[in-house]
Amino acid sequence: MKKPDVLVIGGGGAGLAAAITAAEAGRSVLLLEKGERLGGSTGWSIGSITAAGTPDQRAAGIQDSWKDHLADMPAWAADLAARDNMALCEVLTRHAADAVAWLRESGVEFIGVFEEPPHRKPRMHNVLPNSGSYIYHLSRRARRAGVQCLLQTRAEKLLQDADGRVVGVQACGPDGQSRILSAEAVVLAGGDFNASREFKIEFGNADQTGIPAVNSLATGDCQRMGRVVGGRIVNGDIALNDPRFRFAPPARRPWFLSLPPVRPITTIMRWAMRVLPPRLARPFIMSFVTTALAPEAHLLKLGAVLVNKNGETFLREGEKIGHGIARQPDNAAWLFMDGPRLQLCSHWPNFVSTAPGVAYAYIDDYERNRPDLCTRGKEVRTLAVRNNMPVEALQQAAQSAGFESGPYLLLGPIHAVTVIADGGLAVSPRLEVLDAADAPIPGLYAAGSAGQGGLLLKGHGHHLAWAFVSGRIAGRLAADEVRHGVVPVSPFTCVSKRGEA
Repeated sequence: MKKPDVLVIGGGGAGLAAAITAAEAGRSVLLLEKGERLGGSTGWSIGSITAAGTPDQRAAGIQDSWKDHLADMPAWAADLAARDNMALCEVLTRHAADAVAWLRESGVEFIGVFEEPPHRKPRMHNVLPNSGSYIYHLSRRARRAGVQCLLQTRAEKLLQDADGRVVGVQACGPDGQSRILSAEAVVLAGGDFNASREFKIEFGNADQTGIPAVNSLATGDCQRMGRVVGGRIVNGDIALNDPRFRFAPPARRPWFLSLPPVRPITTIMRWAMRVLPPRLARPFIMSFVTTALAPEAHLLKLGAVLVNKNGETFLREGEKIGHGIARQPDNAAWLFMDGPRLQLCSHWPNFVSTAPGVAYAYIDDYERNRPDLCTRGKEVRTLAVRNNMPVEALQQAAQSAGFESGPYLLLGPIHAVTVIADGGLAVSPRLEVLDAADAPIPGLYAAGSAGQGGLLLKGHGHHLAWAFVSGRIAGRLAADEVRHGVVPVSPFTCVSKRGEA
């Protein structure tokens, strides 16, 4: 294989953005992805992007700017604001709108904008029909740009020359053989480390080691390799995201999720969500919303209870729900409700789940769209028998919860998962990986969660915005490392496929 100019590690949103940007700058690019397909954590995400100053905001009559967005970031970090990296916050907020424009140019479509306090203005843009749209369109753009991809290939070690410059990686392919891959510049974009037992223990999150990760491939390979050559991890001890809990996905992928997210389909969806009367648009939207969501914790405050496969309640006083579920057999739990609670959870404001900014799902939505999760019966005994739970245990749970009358419902299973770990390599605003003295390690860049650099990204839409913003900048700067007589393009210029800034 011919030596590439730029080598990108990781095939998620940040990696694809870096690879495409470098390739469209005229460089030869090789992308390594250890999974069987492209996608990374981006493909598992909710799909929201938060940005200020977009055409979507202007169309809605919202005057906003990246400076206003930046001013709101400390409110998200709250008592951790002093540990946030405001230089990277500026990079994120300044260029998020350009990233949305670049994605739209790639074929991705959005609906919005939506509010999410403490943002003072609506900034959340939600992808249509789901986060798979990012990978669908960007993988095709990468192919058109000439990016070569090696799947099932794991980067094991960064290689340096005598001067300390990173000049490639040692990688292991699907045949189990290690090989040397050289390049002029390397971009680390392999995601976070929430599936790494070692990193969780190191950074004080040992109580999460037994909880499965949404993305089992997020094992922090890039952070590990970066540290070996002198980089350091920032804010690895901050667990901004406690263990989450989600409904089990359907055994069969619904047909509508197999539809390609091409313009005609996403345009119809956008039109339906914006124009059709709610009674007509809602069933269509709900079919997507209830496919892979989580129950809201406020349901327990309404009197619903969680039971395990043995029909027993299990949450300890003050225990986080995710930790409690993770302790149960098969990491599984069910929401248990009686008739009065079912009535409460059938209308606003007592929704079962929400897709941020898009819609709220109630009991009838789940019974219509996810019957595999729902067991309803007039008697507790009926539910127990249908779910292979001990009858006496479930009856005791109902009595302890003070349930009054049927019908009764079991909703589940629900599994505990970890979603993301906010600990990335220290990077400069140019996405150069920094050593202990804050000096750039030559030839090495990092993007996305691997290059989070102390940036705190709480709230929907910030992690994805950072993935695409940082990926594009890292790809541009890595391309500039290759001195082929091409005048470097500023990393802060949004350049389209047509060459227009």
